[in-house]
Amino acid sequence: MELKDLYREIVNEHNLRPSHKGEMANPDLVLRGVNPSCGDDIILQLKLSADGKIEDAMFSGSGCAISQASVDMMADQIIGKTKEEASELSDVFSGMIKGEITDDDELEDKLDEAASLKDISHMPARVKCALLGWRTMKEILENPEKNEKK
Repeated sequence: MELKDLYREIVNEHNLRPSHKGEMANPDLVLRGVNPSCGDDIILQLKLSADGKIEDAMFSGSGCAISQASVDMMADQIIGKTKEEASELSDVFSGMIKGEITDDDELEDKLDEAASLKDISHMPARVKCALLGWRTMKEILENPEKNEKK
């Protein structure tokens, strides 16, 4: 199996069978993320532990395969991390998607399956799709006053 085929399979798996899609009971942080250029629309929900780590992450909403797979992969990566670690992962992912970080070993070490989205950097129209969940997560962690929890 070629590497591109493996990456495509990973994206399809996260899009068709996301582990973190659904409604969370009593989330601590909630923020809607929208990509108006293509219609991606998610609601990210985070549960924080007493020591400030991300205990759980879920999302709801709709969008293209890339946006849905990316936010599901992001949730995998941030659970168990501190807010600062999750924010740093968002920076690494953003750097990868924008073509600014290209070291494959570093990307795979830090991003695990999310590194499979690296080739999105060659598809400018899809960059915002891949970044939606990560941008939304970073925004709510750095600006908790934007919390939309009801």
